[in-house]
Amino acid sequence: MQARAGRIPENGTHLRNRQGLGSRAGLPRRHALCDRDRFFSARLANSATVAAARSRLYPSSLSRRKPATSRVRVGAAAKTLEGTMADKYTVKVYSLNGDQQWDNLGTGQVSSTYVEELQGVCLRVQSDSSEALILESKINSSTPYQRQQETLIIWSEAENHGLALYFQDAEGCQKIWEDICQAQGKDPSVDLTENILDELEFDDLLGSSYVFDLPNCELSKLEEISDFVTSVLHEPTFKERLALILENGDYIKNLLQLFHTCENQGDTAGLRHLHEIIKGILLLNKTSVFKVMFSEECIMDVVGCLEYDPALAQPKRHREFLTQNAKFKEVVPITDCELRQKIHQTYRVQHIYNILSPIPSVFEEHPLYGLTTFIFLNKMEIVRMLHKDENFLSEVFVQLRNETLDYDKQCELLFFFKEFFEFSQTLEPSDKDALLTTLIDLGILPVLKIVMGRNNLQVRSAATDIFTYLVEYNPCMIQEFIIQEAQQSGDGKLFINLVIEQMICDTDPELAGAFHFMGLLRTLLDPESMLSTPSKCKRSHFLHFFYKCCMDNLVAPLFAITSENISQLLSLILELLMFCVQHHTYYIKNYILRKDLLRKVLMLMKSKHTFLTLCALRLMRRMIGLRDELYNYYIIKGNLFEPVVNALLENGTRYNMLNSAILELFEYIRVENIKSLIKHIVEKFYKVFESIEYVQTFKGLKIKYEKEKDQQSQVWKHLRPILYTERYRRRVQVLEKEEMCEQNSEEEEAVMPPLEDDFPDPCNEPIKFNTNSASE
Repeated sequence: MQARAGRIPENGTHLRNRQGLGSRAGLPRRHALCDRDRFFSARLANSATVAAARSRLYPSSLSRRKPATSRVRVGAAAKTLEGTMADKYTVKVYSLNGDQQWDNLGTGQVSSTYVEELQGVCLRVQSDSSEALILESKINSSTPYQRQQETLIIWSEAENHGLALYFQDAEGCQKIWEDICQAQGKDPSVDLTENILDELEFDDLLGSSYVFDLPNCELSKLEEISDFVTSVLHEPTFKERLALILENGDYIKNLLQLFHTCENQGDTAGLRHLHEIIKGILLLNKTSVFKVMFSEECIMDVVGCLEYDPALAQPKRHREFLTQNAKFKEVVPITDCELRQKIHQTYRVQHIYNILSPIPSVFEEHPLYGLTTFIFLNKMEIVRMLHKDENFLSEVFVQLRNETLDYDKQCELLFFFKEFFEFSQTLEPSDKDALLTTLIDLGILPVLKIVMGRNNLQVRSAATDIFTYLVEYNPCMIQEFIIQEAQQSGDGKLFINLVIEQMICDTDPELAGAFHFMGLLRTLLDPESMLSTPSKCKRSHFLHFFYKCCMDNLVAPLFAITSENISQLLSLILELLMFCVQHHTYYIKNYILRKDLLRKVLMLMKSKHTFLTLCALRLMRRMIGLRDELYNYYIIKGNLFEPVVNALLENGTRYNMLNSAILELFEYIRVENIKSLIKHIVEKFYKVFESIEYVQTFKGLKIKYEKEKDQQSQVWKHLRPILYTERYRRRVQVLEKEEMCEQNSEEEEAVMPPLEDDFPDPCNEPIKFNTNSASE
């Protein structure tokens, strides 16, 4: 970019009829201020006013400074520089006048050099157009300098006398900043050379010096308008100003009139400029501006402007898509015109969002967050308006219950409800509760039960999505409905059993539907989802109902393994059983013991599918992990370690997940010192394990067993004298009573104490372990 400087005005005021840095030739004098100048002026008003503010906020700090030995020369004649001239960089020089306005003093080349006359390093700016010296300022150690926005350095020479250098590039600013810090002996990595500016609030110091000059809305100035809108997007303060102008006037409507003119004339360049202008206005993310742009009279023209993307060789036909391809279907006639208009507007704004939406980034804020918010609020309003219309929702439910309804109409109704529930996710919790209560009262769940039982896959899928929204938001309401249905149903066809049936009968090879239904069942069975239920009796009642009426259907595939194709389904069922073992202590334990369920599950240890074998093993591990002696007794009594041991032996010396999982199970028993299981494992299987030496687990189990046996023997030895004394005392009492009763006895028998051999040897009797399985 070529830099040219105009004549330096004697009164120091900025002249707009002079070409500044990067100005555009051929423009009228009123618009001779180029975009870069305008953008800089905006930034200077926000940042460089700090120099003036410093004088206003901290006058005492200025008064304590030494008398200025430096001097600022503005507009001085050219002179021979004393010292070595450093590298030069293009800058614009601004000075704060007595009216607290920033004046442009000109453009030139800045350097930092030693000036013998001033006996110090100085900042010197020499004009580009002549040999005139625009600025000469000594760098005093007491002067606070500040660097901002990578291209701006500001400071104050005296009260109400601020100076600013605006650099063409950040590299030059960084070099001059390093020279300033070096002269002052400061760290160049910070942006302040003194701390007196720490408390300044730059947004509050926005001067009124900058006139926010939005170009006139004319065909010949579309490029200038485009550059202007693009430039202010980087400054939050000026985005606010631009939004204020656009929302209060007819500027947007005038732009859209120019759009029609450009289209009629085939002005491709103008249309592309309009695309950038409209896109920039949308990126302001101001709801007040959106209300103007997305009004009924403007929104289609906004879509039209977005068709002419400069990055595309041919324009897109967005308006044709919205008016011809996208069809608005009313499943039930909508009589509210405002509601109809709101639905149309939301769909079109969503389309605009899709046009402009960039690739999402986790590192940056989404640039279209304002559009997202606008769509979000529109959806909330649509749901509220539909909720208030009682006749509309009632009519929808009447049609859904009609079994003679044709397939297309049925699909449309369900797709409407699916979208309706998607929109309802935006509501506040209180509004969502009220809506859900209304839908439950209207009979949404019986309708879903009817629809999910139909053969059409699309219909079932839409009904499943709706049921998912209900379960995820308020599972307690679903649980209450299920219990009421069980009490009132005469045919025994329960909704929850229908869900289980859909899970088991999923025809998808990947079992996506089965996995989804398993997640819904898990949510319904999760005790945490029942916390909002006021009565514990109701929670227990639901679990009692489920294990009585539904559990047999859920585990039926485990008892009827007829196909190898259900291995993934069995793994899903086992995952759900593990969840139940962890969270339903009483009910699942009673079911497992009554049905001998673990024995059937452990038959899967012979499966050729390793993942299924591991699932079965994990269920057993989960039960043992609860350290419930009733589970332990059940496992011992049924000899249920046998299939696990056989699987370990068949696996041989292969080091794989199955080997690791089985060894971890036995290691857990050893570490936790579950005595009843240790005794059973050592007595039943130690001869098999004795040859396994690559781990010390089984030897550790043997050591634990022997140690417990020794402890039991020692306890018995301490108890023998006590038992002997007690037994002798009771024997004497019996004999004394017999002696008193036998009057005719001629000779009393001598009472002899029992011999030690009368007591059994504890070593020859089985060990009775303490049922307490706590670790030593």
